[in-house]
Amino acid sequence: MALILGINSPTMTQPNYLEIVRERGSGALDKKMGIEILEASPERLVGRMPVEGNTQPIGLLHGGANVVLAESLGSIGTQIHAGPQRKIVGVDINATHHKSATSGYVTGVATAVSLGKTLCVYEIVITNDQGQRTCSARITCMILAER
Repeated sequence: MALILGINSPTMTQPNYLEIVRERGSGALDKKMGIEILEASPERLVGRMPVEGNTQPIGLLHGGANVVLAESLGSIGTQIHAGPQRKIVGVDINATHHKSATSGYVTGVATAVSLGKTLCVYEIVITNDQGQRTCSARITCMILAER
């Protein structure tokens, strides 16, 4: 559990990471995709994305849209972990598509596997409105050295 200033004190409160993320704003691609962050902390992020507007010509959610959602969640989590003054970049991502989505929203839950000094890894499970897993992804992000 991340605490303000790293002090483990019962009187210290957790920062409102969701508020911090919303104040920072979304990137252009997240806006185009309609991604909305619902929950945020370094350990766990939840976001959703509409299927409509993110489909292949035959009406199925585009697999690349799943990857965008996964990368957005992992990158935001890494940025929260690293702090606002550090720059981060994704260095590896993979996704397995299990089931198609044709309407409604897909929801991604990113869970930290490792939160290190230079690398962070997240597993992301994406589900449809019925709670069925549509995609499993994993992202590794690098925290760049301060320059």
